Amino acid sequence: MLTHLTVTNYAIAERVELQFQAGMTALTGETGAGKSIVLDALGLAMGGRADAGAVRHGAKRADITASFNVSRIDEARTWLADHELDDENDCILRRTISKDGRSRAYINGQPCPLAHLKELGALLMDIHSQHQHQSLLRKDTHRKLVDEFAGALPLADQTRAAWKTWQQIRDALEKRRQNADEAEARLQLLRYQVEELDRLALEGGEQAQLEAEQEQLGHAESVMHRSHQAALLCSEDDNSAASLLRQALNQLEQLPIEVPALADTLQMLNEAQIQAAEAGDNLRRFVEDYDADPARLAEVEERLSAIYQLARKHRVPPEELPELHRKLSQELAELDGGAGSLEQLEAELEERRQTYQTLATQLSEARQKAAATLDLRIAEELQQLSMPSVQFVTRLSSNSHDEPGPHGQEDIEFLVSANPGQPARPLAKVASGGELSRISLAIQVVVAQTSTTPTLVFDEVDVGIGGGTAEVVGRLLRTLGGNGQVLCVTHLPQVAAQCHQHLFVSKFTQKDATYSRIETLGDDERINEVARMLGGVDMTEQTIAHAREMFTKGQATHH
Repeated sequence: MLTHLTVTNYAIAERVELQFQAGMTALTGETGAGKSIVLDALGLAMGGRADAGAVRHGAKRADITASFNVSRIDEARTWLADHELDDENDCILRRTISKDGRSRAYINGQPCPLAHLKELGALLMDIHSQHQHQSLLRKDTHRKLVDEFAGALPLADQTRAAWKTWQQIRDALEKRRQNADEAEARLQLLRYQVEELDRLALEGGEQAQLEAEQEQLGHAESVMHRSHQAALLCSEDDNSAASLLRQALNQLEQLPIEVPALADTLQMLNEAQIQAAEAGDNLRRFVEDYDADPARLAEVEERLSAIYQLARKHRVPPEELPELHRKLSQELAELDGGAGSLEQLEAELEERRQTYQTLATQLSEARQKAAATLDLRIAEELQQLSMPSVQFVTRLSSNSHDEPGPHGQEDIEFLVSANPGQPARPLAKVASGGELSRISLAIQVVVAQTSTTPTLVFDEVDVGIGGGTAEVVGRLLRTLGGNGQVLCVTHLPQVAAQCHQHLFVSKFTQKDATYSRIETLGDDERINEVARMLGGVDMTEQTIAHAREMFTKGQATHH
């Protein structure tokens, strides 16, 4: 719901601040006073086209800020959250226009593209004007209103989601078919490559183990020769370490006297002799048991050669061959009858089409039923609005193509026949501005209970009517206001007398400059304004009495 509007340096308004309430708000005033300022400013806040000429003369820029409470507008809250612009229940739209024509848009203080302002604005407010955008002329509006009236918006969302999934699979299948030759060549290559890697069957870490084993086997002869020589030097030769140690020990053992200072040395020589003998024994056993297997070396070298060759072929390090094997095997499985194959995609496409068809059929049934009731209800409202000869028709026509569509199986369009005997034609081609406003009013009254647009704006909805019909228009607007929020510019006292909130627009001149002023009227001021609308400049006691009666009756009116 619109709660606050601030307009600065726009048109002839230097600064206007307005607070809005729920219900019906009427804007009245003399012709040319600037009633359009409010609606035009709201249109700009909703992303409408900006004009540098709208900046007040002498000012650098115009600044318009519209504040909304979105606590009960789920679509708007979702949109704000999706774009990371949510601020609890508040939504502030701001638009600035510089005198050189540049325009900037903001949502909750954050700069944003103008397209975002339009998207969000469409969820917050619908402006029905002869000079501004009229959503009633758009087929997508017709579809949304019918789905709202049918209570089928969730079903419509499910249908659209099913179509999107179907479309994604269809695109993947089409791409797969277009690349069929390339895919077949790729499939053959993958089969050959995977078979090679299957035969190699390289395990993680195996290459490093083989290289270590190759190094051991490649130096086997040198190891055996040097180990044998070491064994001789330790204990087997006459000049071996053990023999020389034994000779040194014999020399000390033959000393003529016992020398205590050499006791430790004797012990060390004795232990060294023993260790040298043991080292020699160990070396002999090592040489006897050492496996210098030339056949195993050949096997290892052949295995490593196959690994290196395949790694060069795939241009990857040898240690990455197992991971490459896994990836190529997975790709082969997907192309060869798995997910992503022609057969799999074709089967999935048919399954998704059936899902879509089921939802779309349910949606069509709901729309058909709702359309018949909607036409009857709107006809009743048009009768009250002095348009008894206008025939309203909700046409549901099958899509011209056989493939699923994002919005179901049919196109929806509102048609009218202005005169008996004439065929029903699209609204844009038949209805005049005033007629369109009243038709829109009738539609909005009927769908008000299910509409998700919280604020409706009507610009001079009462053009070309008067008397009892004007009173009916007022009642309808008040009814709409009871279910949400309605703003209307009116010249009829019968309409103004029934509003919940009354804004009076006037202009004045000061120091050769013209200004626009908008003020909220109290009850006595409202009666005087209704009297002015009834009798013009010269108001008599009878006019004021009539205005008071009309005001009292209007405030007690319930539709």
